Amino acid sequence: MKYLLFVLLIIALLLLIALIKTLLIGSKKTFYQYSTDQKRIDLYSEKLSKLIQYETISYRDKPDVEKFRGFHKVIEKLYPNVFKHLEKIEIDGNLMMKWKGTDPNLDPIILISHQDVVEAGGDWIYPPFSGTIADGKVWGRGAGDIKVGIMSFYQAVEELLKEGYTPKCDVYLGSSCTEEIGGDGAPKMANWFKERGIKLYLLSDEGGSIVSNPLVGVDGNFAAIGIFEKGYGDLKIIAKSSGGHSSTPAKNSPIARLAKFITEIETKNPFKVEFSAAVDAMLTNLAPYSTNFMLKFVMSNLWLFKPLLKIVMPAISPHAAAMLQTTICFTMQKGSDGYNVIPQEAYVTANLRYIPHQSTDEANNIVKEIAKKYDLEVETIVAGYPSKPIDLEGEQYNMIVDTINKVFPGVGIMPYVVCGGTDSRFFAEVCDNCVRFAPVNYTPEQLKGMHGLNENIDQGCLPMAIDWYKELIKAQEKR
Repeated sequence: MKYLLFVLLIIALLLLIALIKTLLIGSKKTFYQYSTDQKRIDLYSEKLSKLIQYETISYRDKPDVEKFRGFHKVIEKLYPNVFKHLEKIEIDGNLMMKWKGTDPNLDPIILISHQDVVEAGGDWIYPPFSGTIADGKVWGRGAGDIKVGIMSFYQAVEELLKEGYTPKCDVYLGSSCTEEIGGDGAPKMANWFKERGIKLYLLSDEGGSIVSNPLVGVDGNFAAIGIFEKGYGDLKIIAKSSGGHSSTPAKNSPIARLAKFITEIETKNPFKVEFSAAVDAMLTNLAPYSTNFMLKFVMSNLWLFKPLLKIVMPAISPHAAAMLQTTICFTMQKGSDGYNVIPQEAYVTANLRYIPHQSTDEANNIVKEIAKKYDLEVETIVAGYPSKPIDLEGEQYNMIVDTINKVFPGVGIMPYVVCGGTDSRFFAEVCDNCVRFAPVNYTPEQLKGMHGLNENIDQGCLPMAIDWYKELIKAQEKR
């Protein structure tokens, strides 16, 4: 009985400490408002519209360098001062512009986006390559993903040039033409720096943005800053047999074995669930903004509730699960070519996104060990590695946060894990500080439109995007 009372006393003390800590953090609210400068809004909307109107779909099996060189001419027409004063570097349709700084001893920065877009089938409200401006939005494929990035940093440099500004360090503007197909565009740009022994001080890419109401119970507008990017992998899981007629099937046919394998993976998570510094920082930063006291109580006291959250978060949200562990998703399958034929070989493919705390090789070996139980072979198609996280205490991250606070006063700061893929992952050898943040606002519906129907972006967020890039360039003066 004494031990029970002692345990209850300890629990009560811990909860009291947690309660006091929760009350001490107080409550915060975010503030974010679109620009009302109609002249700028109209100018930027028209330029983005023209970029959208030039179709830049990339095809894995049909590379078209000349199409992207044609797109470069559209950019040049819109931003003549950039092309007049900056050095043009074109690498097989991938475009970089070099703006020479005043201090050659400073490592340069690069602002990157991508020129290419995905296909645009289906029934759209406005034609996908019309660049229609309507209902306070710019519509079309690439509006949000991410010709808005190209428009924004080119416009930022165009305006700074007109002001007579010269940066302190070299500034590069980069845009690949193969991002959507995971091609060699960004690697070629990164290799250009590697060959010349150039180390980049900071890289800014897509991956995060201004988002609204990021969690149930957390209201407001937050700058979601991608701290690191998960690794990308594709595996092919193969089941073989001697085949035969389907009228006399034996047990454990190829498809049955694959089904058992998939069921085990789906029902018994084989990967470690751990909190990263990015997830810790995300929840801690969001806690003061929570309108739900119990949620605030938990997020304010990760030191106490982290073991519970490791169980709860993956169970309630696939997005939360993806930030805490390696994920696996089965994407393609094939059996025999006949309805009445047992396949001699059947397979499924699996897409994995690797988390840093469980190495790519370790995760793949886990899959292979499970596959062995069902007499399956595993072929590695692609095995990429997670990117290096940016230091949350480092000067580059603080520079990003300071710039956000200057241009978007009142928004919350939300570090997070990028579960998708960006071009920035290819720059690891030439840049230790890659930040994934596009300075525009995306609503949940607009996020669905990327790679989907009716992609669009709000016109009112465009002026701040240009201002953010201008301030980030000017922030290099403090180095």
